[in-house]
Amino acid sequence: MPTPRTLEWIGDANGFVRLIDQTQLPTALAYRDCHTVEDVWEAIRSLRVRGAPAIGVAAAMGVVLGVQNCKDAAHYGERLQEVTSYLRTSRPTAVNLFWAVERMERCFQSECQTGTPQEWTQRLLAEALAIADEDRRMCRAIGAAGAHLIGDGQGVLTHCNAGGLATAEYGTALAVMFTAAEQGRRFHVYADETRPLLQGARLTAWELHQAGIPVTLICDSMAGQVMKEGRVQLVIVGADRIAANGDTANKIGTYSVALLAQAHGIPFYVAAPSSTFDLRLSNGDGIPIEQRDPREITHGFGRQTAPEGICVYNPAFDVTPHHLIAGIITEKGLIQPVCEEAIRALLE
Repeated sequence: MPTPRTLEWIGDANGFVRLIDQTQLPTALAYRDCHTVEDVWEAIRSLRVRGAPAIGVAAAMGVVLGVQNCKDAAHYGERLQEVTSYLRTSRPTAVNLFWAVERMERCFQSECQTGTPQEWTQRLLAEALAIADEDRRMCRAIGAAGAHLIGDGQGVLTHCNAGGLATAEYGTALAVMFTAAEQGRRFHVYADETRPLLQGARLTAWELHQAGIPVTLICDSMAGQVMKEGRVQLVIVGADRIAANGDTANKIGTYSVALLAQAHGIPFYVAAPSSTFDLRLSNGDGIPIEQRDPREITHGFGRQTAPEGICVYNPAFDVTPHHLIAGIITEKGLIQPVCEEAIRALLE
């Protein structure tokens, strides 16, 4: 059974956001209530909520939290801009965040020019809930579009977490696996632990185990050996931003997995909704890469594992060139070959 809902809005327009605190997994399934836009910003920044689609939904709901106490019509638009600008500073790589807040801004501009501030907040909440509902439907459609790629008895490798925890529900890369399992196919998943924050070990392994799908956890450095031994016939990962030519940003280490897959003749697929594409960028060189706290490496999970004062490079993402990707699984269908013409033809 897929994961419990990652985040949801509780109550009416004066309500709040409740989300799974993913920093507590896998040892505790704990929830965190966000009553202010600052709470949502902190949840995104600290990875309590993570995964590009889920970040987008959280940001849209954060906009509502940021304006719900504004009763002054003359300053409502100004407050909205303050809130959206603030949310944009939480994390730079996942394009869904920026897409979601831009959509909330367009909603205000087109549908909130008459009426009262209370009515505007209600309309913005309806838009945020629509974003969440659309994401759920897109995830189901991604699963349906890609399930046929998994054959009975195959080994499937995935990196980081692209399941229900990374979306409003069901997932992207894991949606393909969930759907294939629902269709009766038996297969085995190899989940990279995904250093330095272990999203594969803490989150993906937990989701698959909860769903009853056989999963084996491996260190990131083991992927090549597992492929060499013939245990893996397919790789499926998620994405945080995809450029117009198909270059894909995903969790650090994904590029290495793609190169290993190419070396072993294993098809490498990306699963992502259309909201993850950034057609304004011609290629992956323009994707901003988030740099995170060096202590995630030197003091991972509270224990010092490196000398004091050591230099650390800690990019959260890397970019896999489109020529290494066999196909991109979207809610609109499979993009294959991965090139700008095929991407624009399907999305536009």
